[in-house]
Amino acid sequence: MMKLAIIGTGYVGLTTGTCFAEVGHRVICVDNNAQKVVALQQGEIPIFEPELEQLIVSNVAAGRLSFTMDIAEAVRLSDVIFIAVPTPPLEDGSVDLSYIESVSCTVAELITPEMGYRVIVDKSTVPVSTGSKVLQVLQRYSSSGVDVDVVSNPEFLREGCAVDDLLNPDRIVVGSDSARALDVMRRIYQPFSAPMVETDLASAELIKHAANSFLAMKISYINSVAAVCEAAGADVEQVALGIGMDKRIQRHFLNAGLGYGGSCFPKDVKGFIHVAEQLGSPMTILHEVENVNERQLARFLNRIREKMWILGHKRIAVWGLAFKQNTDDVRESVSIKLIKQLCDEGAIVSAYDPAARITGAAALEGYDVNITEDMYSCLKGAELLIIGTEWKEFAQANFSRVSELLHLPLVYDGRNILHGENVTAAGLEYHSIGRKTMMPKS
Repeated sequence: MMKLAIIGTGYVGLTTGTCFAEVGHRVICVDNNAQKVVALQQGEIPIFEPELEQLIVSNVAAGRLSFTMDIAEAVRLSDVIFIAVPTPPLEDGSVDLSYIESVSCTVAELITPEMGYRVIVDKSTVPVSTGSKVLQVLQRYSSSGVDVDVVSNPEFLREGCAVDDLLNPDRIVVGSDSARALDVMRRIYQPFSAPMVETDLASAELIKHAANSFLAMKISYINSVAAVCEAAGADVEQVALGIGMDKRIQRHFLNAGLGYGGSCFPKDVKGFIHVAEQLGSPMTILHEVENVNERQLARFLNRIREKMWILGHKRIAVWGLAFKQNTDDVRESVSIKLIKQLCDEGAIVSAYDPAARITGAAALEGYDVNITEDMYSCLKGAELLIIGTEWKEFAQANFSRVSELLHLPLVYDGRNILHGENVTAAGLEYHSIGRKTMMPKS
């Protein structure tokens, strides 16, 4: 058992702290939001993430997990302090590191030589050289004689399956210039059956940005292929299957759709572009990754305009608000951007999402969108249905009922998750991305 402090109970901090407690460590999660801390102490979590709530309740009951606003107490009682605070993007593509610096200063002022050795871990996604800056802050503001090291330990969580990603990771990346700090990290991750990639501090920081940028590149690549498929009359799903069977490429993230969104990919691509330019080694390929992603929504809307002509006053139903399935996160959601564009053109929009109704309503504040309580009431009187998020329940919908409720028999699948045969058998016209349009069966 190790004694750990997690500073920041956002998505990463809360999930990481809970899973560390689940494997036997004693974890104190710290946040400066009193309302959130009280709610967490009562077992109420601020995000939708499968399995997380029950793990929090069970580990709090077992005495392995606690929540507090008292950062001084957490630092005093913990051997390792994880920094998991927000690192939001700035307008120029760089990352706002003010929260990291603030926490680093606070921790520096709280650590004393009497506490013994402490390891400070950057868990937030940060640009390269952040760890060295954190170490400078610790050395500058700590008492003389303090024994401390800094580690980079980037997270690779997928929202919607973050608990499994943490408890059963495919790899653990730990970077430090201190052999003693790396040994501490081995002890923390000893309960996890995954290979540990041990690097220097800078390399670990680059791995996260490079990994997410590469995955975003795969998405933009297959969406570019989808455009070619549409022009050639080919099927992007078959093309993706064929190239994905190559072990050097693999099928993951070769899913044509509306493009990537969320809190990670857009920010990390921009962040990597900015860092590379600052270092004098520009990643020009990533500019085109962004361009393809931005064009994808415009291409999709143009196809709808070709069918409907003018979108003003058209009644349109959208299934999906979250940026992906199994989460209520709407940050950089392409579906939200789609709805805003429809509203800007005068469309009358109704929308539904299994988890993101509240967060979606907040993101759409100022837009006249009717967010319904169930997926079928969303369809009443609509002239077409758009699939904006890849929820499983959308693929399993009763399309005979969908056909009865829609005013026109039009379905536009922005995530390629529906079975075209099921849709057309119900008398609906099926449009997807990178595949031929399927007409209703007579």
